[in-house]
Amino acid sequence: MFLRTEAVVMTDLHYEHPKLVDVYDLGNGWSQDRDFYLSLAGETPKRILDLGCGTGLLCNAYAERGHLVTGVDPAASMLEAARKSRFGSKIEWVQASAESFQFDAKFDLIIMTGHAFQVLLDDPDVASAFVRIRDHLRSEGLFAFESRNPAIDWAREWDGMQRELQSPKGSVRESFKVRSARRERIVFETEYAFADERLVSVSELRFMSSDRITRHLIEAGLHVHELLGDWDGSSFSPERSREMVFVVRPAGQETVRGV
Repeated sequence: MFLRTEAVVMTDLHYEHPKLVDVYDLGNGWSQDRDFYLSLAGETPKRILDLGCGTGLLCNAYAERGHLVTGVDPAASMLEAARKSRFGSKIEWVQASAESFQFDAKFDLIIMTGHAFQVLLDDPDVASAFVRIRDHLRSEGLFAFESRNPAIDWAREWDGMQRELQSPKGSVRESFKVRSARRERIVFETEYAFADERLVSVSELRFMSSDRITRHLIEAGLHVHELLGDWDGSSFSPERSREMVFVVRPAGQETVRGV
């Protein structure tokens, strides 16, 4: 039985509160999308940058295969958990955002997974992130990320959705409530009901069209190599695909598939 108490409500609390970080991977564990991103690295050791790395699940998988990995995330609590992960000591962890990170090195593969791209809410944020990615990508490198297709009625799907997460410390009920959905934006609450308290995380995501994202990439000197509609490699359908999976190369590597 859950104890009904006054809820702690904060913006994106699920990235910062230690109790929510502990259960984060229960609802965001290994899945088909991570298989896709892992396959992009291939077998030869590469230098890889994971933007929005969270608790480091994918970073660990890369490190286990001998890649040189850097994980970047703006949330200190996420990085604290990542450092304690299995291969945490072999990975470079940096607290920064996609708009602000800076390294001397260039990377063979840069990824932004878990729909992290959608937290870039304004055009200047998107432009800044893409320019920094371009500047850190090797001439033969790949940048890959995904965004949800705005043709799908996500607000209707999410509003009222619930699921139970089973943690070592007991069951946690996760509930979703949409506050607003307009002008490419959805604002929603995620409530986590523990046995002893309720925590509410308020999030806002942007749902840009594939054409608009492509224009931002071109303006930053990047080109879409592939645009996929699912993790199985199928081409993107503007009407039916749930995902828009972008595989991007620097300018000069413009061979395009699926656009």
